[in-house]
Amino acid sequence: MKKKFYLVGALAASLLLVSCNETKEEENTQSEPMEQNEGEENKEDSEDQEEEKTEFGTKKVDVSKAISTEELLAQFEGKTEMEATFKAKINEVCSKMGCWININKGDGETFMVRFKDHFTIPTETEVGTVAYLTGTAIQDTISVDDQRHYLEDANAPQEEIDAITEDKYEMTFIAEGIKLEK
Repeated sequence: MKKKFYLVGALAASLLLVSCNETKEEENTQSEPMEQNEGEENKEDSEDQEEEKTEFGTKKVDVSKAISTEELLAQFEGKTEMEATFKAKINEVCSKMGCWININKGDGETFMVRFKDHFTIPTETEVGTVAYLTGTAIQDTISVDDQRHYLEDANAPQEEIDAITEDKYEMTFIAEGIKLEK
């Protein structure tokens, strides 16, 4: 009697498994092409949106509050930290990931803008592109290793990278948002 229960139970379980597998295979066969097409469309849509996208970061930039780079530097003089929104032309973009930019101070020198929470902008953003940035200007120590890393990101010659031997203490801007003019 026990053998019959085991036999009937095993038979029922195997029938259940076979019928479930056939149903899943039918569902997979029917839904796979649709999912692939949707995925392809979504990929194309996201690429189009990425090309058109002009705002990046966690904070929206209010361009009406933007001051010039010169005003930013003048207002920051003697301070160690200051929140600001400013307008500038991009002097250089990280060629590896788009994770930082350099802004010309107007005297041939530049200062670095890093992006808070490691957001990025397109690496193909052109030098001279006008950008509106919002965030915090800070006096920051930039280590030898970081300076060398940034030069490597910028594809600088090895001689220039090796010439860095001392930390720098200078203004850096930590951007929470950036809006590029197209």
